[in-house]
Amino acid sequence: MEPTFQLDQLADQAAEVLKELAETANLGPGKVVVIGTSTSEIAGQRIGTAGAQQIAAELYKGFEQIRSQYGFELAFQCCEHLNRALVVERAVLERLNLTEVSAVPVRTAGGSMAAEAYLQFAEPCLAESMEAHAGLDIGETLIGMHLRRVAVPLRLSRRYVGQARVNAAMTRPKLIGGERAVYRLPQTDGEQLCD
Repeated sequence: MEPTFQLDQLADQAAEVLKELAETANLGPGKVVVIGTSTSEIAGQRIGTAGAQQIAAELYKGFEQIRSQYGFELAFQCCEHLNRALVVERAVLERLNLTEVSAVPVRTAGGSMAAEAYLQFAEPCLAESMEAHAGLDIGETLIGMHLRRVAVPLRLSRRYVGQARVNAAMTRPKLIGGERAVYRLPQTDGEQLCD
């Protein structure tokens, strides 16, 4: 089935994908989800060519519904014109000791979704980068630079929001041992390669 764009369905679609991510990644208070969104791709256009604040406003409704239900925090990635900085609440910036940068995202520099978040947040500011617990990427905006190591790709049930592809990831702590861990290299010609 070909994905379609209908403005009146976007809030529900956004809520659906974020809810599945929240449940799969066990997100709750103290956790942060980074969201990257191309409103152009959602409308069936090439990324960066047709940003729309109306689309962003609908998405925000769905995101906020799930955020308030589960208690995690949201960070919205700006586009490359603002070096992919993140719109966060000032309380999150301070709690996580993030580096603040100065700009106000707008549709043409930052992107429609980041601009909408900046308008909706109680005390918005921009963070240069972060290591979020999970991420949601709508329209292939490349959010990986803001995820903790180790990122685990998730295949959500809904593969599209509007006409944009959806990718998601949760993170897990690094595994530093276990039954598959190797601690010594095999010996070659009777010589030990390392201790």
